[in-house]
Amino acid sequence: MRILLINPNTSRAMTAKIADAAREAAGPDVEIVAVCPEDGAAAIESHVDEVTAAASVVELVAADRDGPAPADAYVVACFGDPGLDAARELVTAPVIGIAEAAMHLAAVSGRHFGVVTTLSRTLGRARDLVGRYGMERACVSLAATGIPVLDLEDAGSSAVATIERFAADAAEGGADVIVLGCAGMADLCAELTARVGVPVVDGVAAAVGMASGMVRMGLGTSKRDEYATPRVRLGDGGGLEEPVGDPSSPARVFA
Repeated sequence: MRILLINPNTSRAMTAKIADAAREAAGPDVEIVAVCPEDGAAAIESHVDEVTAAASVVELVAADRDGPAPADAYVVACFGDPGLDAARELVTAPVIGIAEAAMHLAAVSGRHFGVVTTLSRTLGRARDLVGRYGMERACVSLAATGIPVLDLEDAGSSAVATIERFAADAAEGGADVIVLGCAGMADLCAELTARVGVPVVDGVAAAVGMASGMVRMGLGTSKRDEYATPRVRLGDGGGLEEPVGDPSSPARVFA
């Protein structure tokens, strides 16, 4: 099984760190291939960054799909889940966002969870995703640490202690589980679980587990209606070309 792990920012160091966390969670038969765009946002910290990131996700999924050995599943490794719906239109394989996966597993691990993320300006997007994923009752807190995304690359920074403090506050406020709100926090999961005393969910590991489970179950992305293959705008005539394949056909079954 091959999973394409997409870091939508351009940081090679963060991509490598995310890949290591993904491989720790993957089974022995799962190959993790981690990629990031050549150009784009160095960190996803604004709505403009997110638009750029979404375009990169679409490009990377399309390139892999059209390559010689398309992945069996795709993981979007950014907590804003940029480009998730668009990517699902492109393939029949599972496409999982890390916020989506983390929130769902946190809601299974405990009745209530709290999200601890990076900058306060990202809280609006996190709140939107809580609503989209139907987690309003389960999510009891959203907290921003004020840590810029790229600061998480520095193992010697004070980031871990800061995240621990906010996670402990969330637990004291009623969160049974803590969700880490950035892919760059993926390597902190076990340490924070031990320090805070409640389960801490990293979205990268959660998404890899969910994606590989879907592949083994033979579950792909439905091509009925919303996630049907999109029409492609032709370059010269400006018209629309019919989608490739039958948009009402069943999702691909994976071995």
